[in-house]
Amino acid sequence: MKLSSVRIALAGAVLGIALSGCVVTPVGVRGEVVAYEAPPAVQYEAVGVAPAPGYFWIGGAWFWEGGRYAWHPGRWEAPRPGYRWVPHAWVHSGGAWHMRPGHWERR
Repeated sequence: MKLSSVRIALAGAVLGIALSGCVVTPVGVRGEVVAYEAPPAVQYEAVGVAPAPGYFWIGGAWFWEGGRYAWHPGRWEAPRPGYRWVPHAWVHSGGAWHMRPGHWERR
């Protein structure tokens, strides 16, 4: 192996390690994600009519994906007896934004 090939491989490894420090990764409990910039304002969504009686609307939310915010539109859900829906929420704490994904919670 040539010395220049070793240098290129070493430079690539160092660059990869340096760039990996720039990636926001999931941390915490239940899929919590941390971002260092505030999420955009919630988007307006036309809700329309429920697909069946008893269904309820779960509003859309901003999620942190690939180093930026991405909007996930809302959807209709059937109720789950004995549970309630806790919506997605971004909480500012310790100089960062923590995303707590929506989930079903036992009543």
